[in-house]
Formats: sequence, C-alpha cells, structure tokens
Amino acid sequence: MATTLTAEPGGLRVDVLMREVRAAAVVCTALVAVSALAGVVWAFLAPTEQLLVVETDRGTALTGESMHRFDALAIFVLIGIVLGVLGTAAAWRWRRVRGPVLLSGILLGSLGGAFLMKVVGEAIAEQLHTRPQHPALHSIVDFAPAVEGWAALIAQPLVAAVVALLLTALSTSDDLGSGQFLPFGGSRPDPAVLAGSQYGSAITYGPYPGGGQASGPRDPVVPFEVRGPVPESDTTG
Repeated sequence: MATTLTAEPGGLRVDVLMREVRAAAVVCTALVAVSALAGVVWAFLAPTEQLLVVETDRGTALTGESMHRFDALAIFVLIGIVLGVLGTAAAWRWRRVRGPVLLSGILLGSLGGAFLMKVVGEAIAEQLHTRPQHPALHSIVDFAPAVEGWAALIAQPLVAAVVALLLTALSTSDDLGSGQFLPFGGSRPDPAVLAGSQYGSAITYGPYPGGGQASGPRDPVVPFEVRGPVPESDTTG
C-alpha cells in the first residue's frame, strides 16, 4: 500500500503581515486624498441650477434647469467609477502585498474617498456659486450643485471590488505573484517527498506488476506438465 507524505505549510509571519497592513494603510490614504482632489474637480464640472425669484425668498426653476441636478449626480458617479478602476489597477501593481489585506485597504479607501469627495465637492461648489441672502424679485439665482442620495457613494467601492475580482481571476499564479503561498504571510510549503518502498517500485506498467525493478516478491514457480508419449530409453541386453 502506497503512503502519501504531506508537508505542513508555514505559519503566520508577523513581519509579512505588518508589511501588508502598512501597504494597505498607504493605499487607503492615497485613495482618500485623490478622491478629495476629485471632489474639487467635480465642483468645477457640475452645472448649477438657475431659479427665477418670483416672491421674497421663493423661486421657480427655469425650463430645463432641473435636469442639471441629474447631470451633477451623473458626473459624480462617473468620477467615482474612474477612480475605482484606476485606483485598484494602480494598487494591484504593488505585487509583494497582493492579498486580502490590500483588498481591504482598497475598499475602505474607496468608500471613505467617495464620502470625502462628496463633502469637499459640495463645500467648494458653495464657495464658487454663492447666492445672496435676499435676492431681488425677478432675478436669476444660481444654486450650487449637490449630490442627492447616498447611493451614489457605492459606485466607487463597488467598481473597485469588481476590478480586483477580475484581476485576481486573471492571475496565473496561486499566490497572485506576491511570493507568499498563504494569506497573512504564510510561506510556501516544501514539496512532498514520497519514500521509496523496500519492496521495489510501486508503479506498474500495464499487465506487468512490480514495475522495472524485480527486487520485490515474485510469484511461486509452478512446474509444468509435459503431455505426449515419453520416448523409450535405449537398453542393452
């Protein structure tokens, strides 16, 4: 009976784990910072909504101006999608730290970055499009764009997760090219070695048991029986 010998994989390495945690923190911080800058870009790109003052502190939207609220939201979502794709692809280039820890940093950075992009973008937009406290009647007032609804914040982390999943599926190595066989710093186990049998090779080739070595036990020799007449021996008288 053949016995398979397996090697136990390496355990958790604290130094490798801490390196991955630091890398994830760097990626998370970078994504949040870039998203904040993207919020400034959104504040300049998002269109304003113009209202006509019909009464004191009351106004009505001009024809077609209410569509700009959707335009501002769509621009915000598109910027989040671009950041999710580019940010994940850039973080994936950090080959040595690929794994679940880096993915956590990407997702947290994308979610926090989307929230900060909304806050910074709306604050900058308020500064760019200030309106008077008590506008005059029949005047046109610009309302600063805003991101309505929190569902728009899911676009960036959702796209980041999808891109990370695709990159993981396209990887040709089990360790994603990081050099670490197991997550959280586990090292690659040594190759398993099969000990040779004392009775010879356990490999069989077709109908011939015992393989190429004949050192194992053989079948007992069975004498064969000769059929037919036995020739008489010559006798001398």
